[in-house]
Amino acid sequence: MSVPISQMWTVATYVLRQRLAGRRRYPLVLMLEPLFRCNLACAGCGKIQYPGHVLRRHLTVEQCLAAVDECGAPMVSIPGGEPLMYPDIGPLVSALVQRRKYVYLCTNAILLKEKLEAGLFAPSKYLTFSVHMDGLREEHDEAVCRDGVFDQAVEGIREAMRRGFRVTTNTTLFETAEPMRVRQFFDAMMDLGVEGMMISPGYSYAKAPDQEHFLRRQRAHQLFRAILESPKRRWRFNQSPLFLQFLMGEQDYDCTPWGNPTYNLFGWQRPCYLLQEGYAASFRELMETTDWENYGCKSGNERCRDCMVHSGYEATAVDRTFGSWRGFRDTVVATVASRL
Repeated sequence: MSVPISQMWTVATYVLRQRLAGRRRYPLVLMLEPLFRCNLACAGCGKIQYPGHVLRRHLTVEQCLAAVDECGAPMVSIPGGEPLMYPDIGPLVSALVQRRKYVYLCTNAILLKEKLEAGLFAPSKYLTFSVHMDGLREEHDEAVCRDGVFDQAVEGIREAMRRGFRVTTNTTLFETAEPMRVRQFFDAMMDLGVEGMMISPGYSYAKAPDQEHFLRRQRAHQLFRAILESPKRRWRFNQSPLFLQFLMGEQDYDCTPWGNPTYNLFGWQRPCYLLQEGYAASFRELMETTDWENYGCKSGNERCRDCMVHSGYEATAVDRTFGSWRGFRDTVVATVASRL
């Protein structure tokens, strides 16, 4: 695990405060989507399927910061769309860093070098560029439906690291993934020098053009066991080892849909960014009026049956780690024994 000690401490103390306050449900990461526009049209993503008048809109910095303050989560993930296309991305990130929020700016990195050269960002322990990398050159370019994007992303990663920024990768795996190629991809990312890697199975997002290659739960366990068995010592993952064990079928968790709430142009999306069942006007309304018992694998909801995505289950794993001595022990054992 490659999460910095200061970030782990911030998350741990936050979870403990929630526990001591008797809060059963609390956010861990705010997924802040300031826009839906993107410069790619990936087969597994449906954000750009919105009509043109929606794609032309974006949140103001004030709206974004109000959502961050209202939510109170210690970490903020900025996906999209492509957040580097957001006209106020520099001021937004600067304001979040001033608030001491740990920011993961999720980007395909096509514009990363250009934005760095423009001086929009300053290196900080609170800012990480999380670069979308869905495998080696062939797999990645196929996933994003455009040749040459892998090489552009690598160039952006190198430039960011040269300037002293934290850089991680974010990989979504589908039915067609080949375990040996994924392991080779891990080697390539470590050779590149990124801080850590995040991996997650793809889920059948309703707006995605390609619905054929999303993973079912049993197949996902088989795939991740093949990928993560006998991990190399040099591999570093920027996520809970308990979540990685869950992917391999070694832990039995249920979803924590409120752990990564989403705020975007339409408000607070319920129950999560994958299931669109309306929006709440405030974070409090989202938490108090959503029937959370109706979601997650164990709820019996057919749409949740095969979902194993990071946004739903990482929060569960983190809660286990810092919510009890047993969870903390299991995390330590998993880290030492498997080196994940």
